[in-house]
Amino acid sequence: MKQFAELIRTIDGTNKTNLKVAALAEYFKSANDEDKLWTIALLSHRRPKRPVNTTLMREWATQISGVPMWLFEESYHIVGDLAETIALILPTANESSDKSLSQIIQEMIALRSKGDLDKKEYLQKNWLQLNYYERFVFNKILTGGFRIGVSQKLMTRALASATGINKDVLAHKLMGSWTGENTSFQELVYEDNEVARRGKPYPFYLAYAVEGEVIDLNDVHQWSAEHKWDGIRSQTIIRSNEIFVWSRGEELVTDKYPEFQKFLDVIPNGTVIDGEILPFKDGEIMNFNDLQTRIGRKTVGKKLLEDVPVVIVAYDLLEWQGKDLREQPFEKRRALLDQLVLNLHKKEEALPQKEKTPLLLSETMTFNSWEEMAAERNLARKKRSEGLMIKRKNSPYLVGRKKGDWWKWKTDPFSVDAVLTYAMRGHGRRANLFTDYTFGLWQNGELVTFAKAYSGLTDAEFRKIDAWIKKNTLERFGPVRSVRPHHVFEIAFEGIAPSKRHKSGVATRFPRIVRWRTDKPIEEANTLDDLKALIP
Repeated sequence: MKQFAELIRTIDGTNKTNLKVAALAEYFKSANDEDKLWTIALLSHRRPKRPVNTTLMREWATQISGVPMWLFEESYHIVGDLAETIALILPTANESSDKSLSQIIQEMIALRSKGDLDKKEYLQKNWLQLNYYERFVFNKILTGGFRIGVSQKLMTRALASATGINKDVLAHKLMGSWTGENTSFQELVYEDNEVARRGKPYPFYLAYAVEGEVIDLNDVHQWSAEHKWDGIRSQTIIRSNEIFVWSRGEELVTDKYPEFQKFLDVIPNGTVIDGEILPFKDGEIMNFNDLQTRIGRKTVGKKLLEDVPVVIVAYDLLEWQGKDLREQPFEKRRALLDQLVLNLHKKEEALPQKEKTPLLLSETMTFNSWEEMAAERNLARKKRSEGLMIKRKNSPYLVGRKKGDWWKWKTDPFSVDAVLTYAMRGHGRRANLFTDYTFGLWQNGELVTFAKAYSGLTDAEFRKIDAWIKKNTLERFGPVRSVRPHHVFEIAFEGIAPSKRHKSGVATRFPRIVRWRTDKPIEEANTLDDLKALIP
């Protein structure tokens, strides 16, 4: 545990990528295999299931620290991190612990079946045997992930340096549904497990946003374009008469979409399709909000299947007849995919829509000029897309986000001018400032809240607004403050749809602050009707 805590302290204490990679590589060379496995699991968001709820952790921490709960909660709102707050208020340890990371985690796993008294004794005993940073890491394992600027890509680089295994090979090995409880470091990194490989996806290839002018990509004839559909990026895998559907977040979601079981009857084994899960009914794409009604559901009932049917809109073919196609040019992969889907549609042409396989093609388009492509981009919202994906015709399917071959050219966002109505403290380095804001629009002479945003301003602007908020608070609701309506901000967002869950009757996607409208009085802010008029 000491070694792992020191690793976290080192990589959390620098913003230099090479130093983080070097620290991780040295750790992977020197730590024991069990600790290395759990380090990979923790840094790739595979923390074991929490054995203790955070309410009890708060209570037990205040008991041994002597800090009253109200003061703990005030401190938590300032610090912005529960694990760090608990580590800070506990008394100085008089003992030390030599337990390894893997030993601590195995004890936490065993703790799940214990009663609250046993859990309390375990936590308090370990808290008093660990120094401040070891406690912080101990608490983070219990409460959540490590936000320390270590992506899986960076961790894979370090592991490749320590093991001599190609980083792209490792990226593929680290995909899938493994956990620290169902594999070993040797099996995960060095062995080729056929059972695990059967359902394993490939690392997703991600695009960068177009920088500058699209014409800078030079000859338009080298590029293929398709619409950037607004759904859930996925890989659908057919191997050994089984289907596996993975989201881009490495979540196995096969059971959430029973419609896709039809693929087993018509798509041969050894096929992997990269595509987008979209809500699709009566020949039309539905709103992302409709898809959200299915996301997170433990069970998908018959009514929901009828109300929000889904399809996969296919982008790419990564595996065919059991052969990895990623090194093949995009044009060649797409030709095979087009043939697969078109043959399927031809066979099912006479079937009723409800009986057809829920697999569609994302149309690829070529243009004679960038102006022609821009005209198609302008149709994106009408077609329920977010803009265009631009792919070099001879590009391979790479690992992760790479510049050069794939670009996303999104439509300009929606925007409205709204009034700041509520504020809440931020997190991390902004934990001492009010930086999380709620905004309202006018309706019948009142401000109705419609969105929250916490990004888009400079540090200097955040500090200035924070000082104003502290002097203009009307009411306090725990960590939230209502403020005197005075400031107007331009709020941009990617999508908009009707919503029964929101007071405004509207849901916006990815709202963020564009600019502080110091030139505009609150009376000139937009109305709720202005917002609703933007709904396609």
